[in-house]
Amino acid sequence: MSDYRRWLVPGGTYFFTVVTYTHRPFLTTDTGRRFLRHAVNSVRKRHPFVLVATALLPDHWHLVMQLPSGDDRFSLRMKQIKAEFSDQW
Repeated sequence: MSDYRRWLVPGGTYFFTVVTYTHRPFLTTDTGRRFLRHAVNSVRKRHPFVLVATALLPDHWHLVMQLPSGDDRFSLRMKQIKAEFSDQW
């Protein structure tokens, strides 16, 4: 089992890579982009963050997220983005 050590920095900037299940290439479809945009905007309303940079490829998504001062809950945001996207899909 992996031993992840997460450096929780309130107001920090974090880099993520999210990969689709079995690398299925659907993120850059019209539907995939629309669902991802909706999920990001929906979560951002409840839990603000700045999307500093993003690169969307057919089977994975890279993003750099900056959190508000005093907030280190990046995992909450990523969990909700993935859940909302999956629910829509």
